[in-house]
Amino acid sequence: MNALYLAFAYLRYHWARSLVLVLVAALIMFVPVATQTLLSTSERALVARGEATPLLLGSRGSQLDLTMAALYFSDERPDPVTMGEVERIWDSDLGTPIPLHTAFSSGGFRIVGTTLDYFDFRAFTPAEGRGLSLLGDAVIGAEVARALGKGVGDSLVSAPENLFDLDGVYPLEMPIVGVLAPTNTPDDAAIFVDIKTAWVIQGIGHGHEDVVTAADVAAGTAALANAAVVQYQRITPENIESFHFHGAQDDFPASAVVVVPHDTRSATILKGRYLDAEGPTQLIAPAGVIQGLVDRIFRIKSLLDIVTAIIALAACAAIALALFLTYRLRAREIATAVKLGARRSMVLRLLAAETVTLLLISGGIAAAGAALVTRNAETWVGWLLALGT
Repeated sequence: MNALYLAFAYLRYHWARSLVLVLVAALIMFVPVATQTLLSTSERALVARGEATPLLLGSRGSQLDLTMAALYFSDERPDPVTMGEVERIWDSDLGTPIPLHTAFSSGGFRIVGTTLDYFDFRAFTPAEGRGLSLLGDAVIGAEVARALGKGVGDSLVSAPENLFDLDGVYPLEMPIVGVLAPTNTPDDAAIFVDIKTAWVIQGIGHGHEDVVTAADVAAGTAALANAAVVQYQRITPENIESFHFHGAQDDFPASAVVVVPHDTRSATILKGRYLDAEGPTQLIAPAGVIQGLVDRIFRIKSLLDIVTAIIALAACAAIALALFLTYRLRAREIATAVKLGARRSMVLRLLAAETVTLLLISGGIAAAGAALVTRNAETWVGWLLALGT
């Protein structure tokens, strides 16, 4: 007890040096634990998102681009598929197709045009407001609401990105009718609309109003115009009935289609129908694609582990050197203690007590930091995955 008391008193007297040693030692212990926790949580989150999505249908090309666009609403741009492919899945009676249209964004967040089946599939729970019910409605994820400071009753304006290189893409003002509860998935950073709303943004569908009305003619205020119609930039109860779409719906685009087979047999039959490497579409299991990506990432992780270990060894050596130099500087102090009657074993116990006290304090700080990371790892990783795409 006397050794511990003297050791603590000494460390408190030299508080600046002690604080530096404590923080450095705490970092050495904290960084590897926190890194492993975040990486393992990231791996679980990535794989879980893939495993939660049975099959993806899209244009033939990069499977990774298709998976990232459909699951994480990333900036990857796979070629679109037609709604005719969606009808083929429906007609097969082997699964439920859920189209996704991710061509546009608003406020830096992806606009995801889909159907109500997606909300049931992901088991969304509105934290505020209601779900989609009218053309033009928008339901936003929790991160969108937090970042943009918007909620039910506010509105968003789309920003076209010319994915399909079509003319006539007009910004559309969309009222926010609901805010989703946090899910710690990329859905938190998405703006959900009905897929028909996405087609309106693209210019496939639009509403009309007369430039010259009967009242204008009667009042003698009619004006000439080069076009007989103008396009709306907001869908309202007054003009919603005038909105219509040009062309056959089977030809309308979707970025990807989530396919939820009825059972294992249905999934096998569906996969077999898209085995032709020359076909325009492909049906993939996103879990395998994500697992391959994770495996490649975690091969790099082994190198990071080696680098971290080398840095930790260097830091430990630096701490040991600092302690050694401290003890050398105290040589006269130790010699005086011996002359006053202190045994060498007592001096060693005193030095050991100082070292152990430093390590215990450092370990406590590192453990508290590791507990904080463990408790919030899923939230932080979900936030990073949402914003990182």
